[in-house]
Amino acid sequence: MLKVYSDDYFMKQALREAQIAYEEGEVPVGAIVVCGNQIIARAHNKTEHLKDVTAHAEIMALTSASDYLGSKYLNECTLYVTLEPCIMCAGALSWAQLGRIVYGASDDKAGFMRYGKELLHPKTKVEFGIMFNECSSLLKRFFAAKR
Repeated sequence: MLKVYSDDYFMKQALREAQIAYEEGEVPVGAIVVCGNQIIARAHNKTEHLKDVTAHAEIMALTSASDYLGSKYLNECTLYVTLEPCIMCAGALSWAQLGRIVYGASDDKAGFMRYGKELLHPKTKVEFGIMFNECSSLLKRFFAAKR
């Protein structure tokens, strides 16, 4: 059973966003930003729809959260994302001084951890593997259907 305000609960919300991306033909990555146990931003990949290589779920969620809070700094916030952020997104997360990142599936080819946690703001906490199987499964289904 999911406990409200747990990492599993919030990752499930990010997975809902990833499912929307999947249905829209986008790489199925979803992200939410949580502040004070409240979801303040939801996003999913929109690179195909917007014809914009920077329209990753994390970037879209950061923009929405910053707009909601009226601040470019998100040090009191947690980003839940279904796939390990790439180095572009890690750079944006660093500039936002994000308080915490929680991701589901690892990305051994393009994930930021390949280069080390030093890409993030020094105070940002990182946790991973939350709902790993569910996050990985959606990505695998998507790419299997593309091949």
